[in-house]
Amino acid sequence: MIDKLREIERKFESVDADFQNPDIVTNPKEMQRLGKLRAELEPIVNAIREYSKTLQGIEEATELLSDPEMKEMAFMELEELKSKVGEQEEKLKTMLVPKDPWDDKPVIIEVRPAAGGDEAALFANELFRMYLRYCERRKWKSEVVEFEESGIGGLDRVVFKVDAVGAYSQLKFESGVHRVQRVPATESQGRIHTSTATVAVLPEADEVDVSIDNKDLEISTFCSSSAGGQHMQKNETAIRIIHKPTGTVVTCQDERSQAQNKLKAMEVLRARIAQLEREKAEAERAGMRKGQIGSGDRSEKIRTYHFPESRITDHRIKLTVHNVPAFMDGDIQEMIDGLVHDEQARKLAEQEEAA
Repeated sequence: MIDKLREIERKFESVDADFQNPDIVTNPKEMQRLGKLRAELEPIVNAIREYSKTLQGIEEATELLSDPEMKEMAFMELEELKSKVGEQEEKLKTMLVPKDPWDDKPVIIEVRPAAGGDEAALFANELFRMYLRYCERRKWKSEVVEFEESGIGGLDRVVFKVDAVGAYSQLKFESGVHRVQRVPATESQGRIHTSTATVAVLPEADEVDVSIDNKDLEISTFCSSSAGGQHMQKNETAIRIIHKPTGTVVTCQDERSQAQNKLKAMEVLRARIAQLEREKAEAERAGMRKGQIGSGDRSEKIRTYHFPESRITDHRIKLTVHNVPAFMDGDIQEMIDGLVHDEQARKLAEQEEAA
C-alpha cells in the first residue's frame, strides 16, 4: 500500500506543477482537466501526508523508549499514535477504492408503475415527488423531460433529469423495484395491498461518452399537451426519436419549442444507449445480463415501504428506517449513506481479495 500512496503523491505533485505552469494557464481546456484531477487527488494526498506524519511520530517515540527519563511519556504517545495510525490506514484503504467513472455525472431518472394497477400509479407519483423533495433538500436542480398522468392522481411514466455534480453517486442505488404495502383509499375492507413501481437511474452521457450516428435515428414530431390535456398545442413541438439499431424510443414534449424538446430527447437517448453499452460490457464480464429494474413483479424488490408500520426496509443491506411520512418527503439520505458505505465495503473486500 505504501508504494501506491507514494505514487499518488508523486502524481499530485506533477499535476500541481503543471497547474502552475504559465504555458498551460493559457489553455482553458487543459486547466479545467488539471483542476478537476487536482481536486480529486488533493483529499487523499492530505490523508497520505497525515498518515506519513503519524508514522514518523511512531518512529520518534519508539527511539525515546530507550531514554529512562522519556520512557513513560514516549510509551503513552506511542499507544495514542498506534491507535491513530490504524484509523488512518482504514480511511486510506477506503479512499483507494476505485471510483465509479460515472459518479460525478448528472442523472436521468425514469419512474413507472408496475404491478398493482391504480395503486401502483399513485405510488409511482409519490416516489417521483420523493425524489424531487430530496433534490430540493440537496439544492439540486431537477427538470421534467416527460410526464404521463394516469388520470387518478397517479402517473403512467415520468422521466426527469437531476442536473448536479455527483448526483449519480447518490441516486444510482435507487434503480430497481420499489414495493409498497398499505391499505388503498378505495379498499373498503381495510386489507393491505401490495403494489410496485420501477425506477431506472441513468448517468447522463455526453457526446464524447457515446457516439450516435444521425443516420441511425428516425425523428418524428407530434402535437404535445400538458398533463390533464391543458394547453393543447396546434404546432407539432413534441419529439419522438427512435434509435434503429437498438430499437430505443424516446419522446419529449415538456418544452414549448421543437428544438428544446429535441435537445432533451437526445440527452435521454444518449443516457439509455450508454446504459445498454455498460450492461453489455458487464454481461460479458459476468457471463450473464441483468436489467436494472427487473419485471416489476411483486416478488422482485430492492426496498419495501410498509405504511401501516411506518417502516422502510432496503433488502440489499438489511437496513430499516422508520417514519414513512418523512421518508416520502425526501428524507432519504440515511438510506443512501448506508448503500454508499455498503458499496465501498464490497469494493474494498474485492480489492483486498485480488491483492
